[in-house]
Amino acid sequence: MTEQAMDWRELTNLTQGRPFVVERVRLADNGVAVEGRFELPQLAQLSAEDQIFVTAFLRSHGSIKEMERIFGVSYPTVKARLNRIAQVLDFVETDPAPPRSDVVDRLRRGEITAQQALSELEAQP
Repeated sequence: MTEQAMDWRELTNLTQGRPFVVERVRLADNGVAVEGRFELPQLAQLSAEDQIFVTAFLRSHGSIKEMERIFGVSYPTVKARLNRIAQVLDFVETDPAPPRSDVVDRLRRGEITAQQALSELEAQP
């Protein structure tokens, strides 16, 4: 590879969907380089076409009707593609269960009943 910047699509075409790891990062403004083993964010691991699709979905504020118009496809086609993309992404828990110690502390303070505490504790993995 040359020192010239590679277009993201070129990299995607080169890897043909196979996993890869970035081992060197150079800051553009000052030339500082960091070497190591860096995993790409999940969205960067999508194909270029799927990245474009996700970007369009975000720009359309999640409007499937707008996605139908932009891509000239039907509602089921948009939903199927969104479902396929969603299946390859790990989702971050945005409302995790409280730690077991928090449940016990709330029980001790009388904020919840023993039955509520048991229910919360049983629901945790």
